[in-house]
Amino acid sequence: MLVVWIGALLIVCGVIFMAIQAIRRGRLSEAKQTRSSGATLEPQRPGAGLGLKANWPGFVLIALGAILLLARVAF
Repeated sequence: MLVVWIGALLIVCGVIFMAIQAIRRGRLSEAKQTRSSGATLEPQRPGAGLGLKANWPGFVLIALGAILLLARVAF
């Protein structure tokens, strides 16, 4: 049962790590003025900073957690 809890904790920590990384990078877009709607949330570069390079530790934590959960199910 401990293995299941550790696996779940690793998955949650991986998701939280990736969320914190995205928050720490700051705004994903600059507010632009358009004629009709005012400010927009559309990013200048789609997906800027949300790649595998910046989030690999989070993916590793999620993968380790999944391996622990699957190992518990298999045995």
